[in-house]
Amino acid sequence: MVKSMTGYGRGERAFDGGVQVTVELRAVNNRYLDCTVKMPRAYIFAEDAMKARVQSAVARGKVDVFVTIARAGGDDVVVTVNEALAKSYVEAIQKLHELGLGRARREYYPTDLARFPDVLTVEKRAEDLDEMKERLLSALDLAIADFNSMREREGERLCADILGRASAIEGLLGEIEERSPQTVNDYRARLEAKMREVLQNTQIDEGRLLTEAAIFADKVAVDEETVRLHSHLDQLRELLEAGGAVGRKLDFLIQEFNREANTVGSKCSDLEITRRVVDMKAEIEKIREQVQNLE
Repeated sequence: MVKSMTGYGRGERAFDGGVQVTVELRAVNNRYLDCTVKMPRAYIFAEDAMKARVQSAVARGKVDVFVTIARAGGDDVVVTVNEALAKSYVEAIQKLHELGLGRARREYYPTDLARFPDVLTVEKRAEDLDEMKERLLSALDLAIADFNSMREREGERLCADILGRASAIEGLLGEIEERSPQTVNDYRARLEAKMREVLQNTQIDEGRLLTEAAIFADKVAVDEETVRLHSHLDQLRELLEAGGAVGRKLDFLIQEFNREANTVGSKCSDLEITRRVVDMKAEIEKIREQVQNLE
């Protein structure tokens, strides 16, 4: 299935220990794949793995990945007591009392000791890095699935529009092919009328008239161009039906559409054919704009 390059996806997973991981993907058009992961610095070890997972699912586009990690309560920190230091503080205070440097001796409560520097230490709980990386990737997989679902829906709409315009081009081609032989007949009629006007009663050289008409017919013949355009239309439909990352191929193919249409327009001096060429180029340009959005 053909996908759009633009899209948004979100994945959210809750894990034991009150850990909640949220991953969001956002993509816009870009010639190549450019993936950027924005996440807390403490989890930067998983960045390469997340980029690799995105690259396996996305062919091109400017993709931004946003990672948010939330923890319930204080489960991610540990408070430790420096027992040796607390005892040293108590002994030092007792010594001061013995030296008569303080008030009357009294008992010290734990809350008193907790106020002294470094008695209590708050540290981040040690994490299993491999486990955390798998958690991040599992949330990313959900985001990618949501992201691709949106891109497929948009790609389906783009595909329908392109096919509709391809049918319009095919109809215009048929009209050009039908009109093209008539331009030669019209030219011969005009040439014969002009020769009769100039020569009046003199006998017209039929051989010369046929030769001029043949030269003109060869000059304005667009059979090769219309055949190639029909072939390009078939290839366009085949690529869209095959699906996958076909944006670049279609971009090159549309350049060939323009080249053939320009040649047809330059060869034909017939007003009706010129009008159809203009309409055909307008449809080709609209297809080109839509192709720019495909992966």
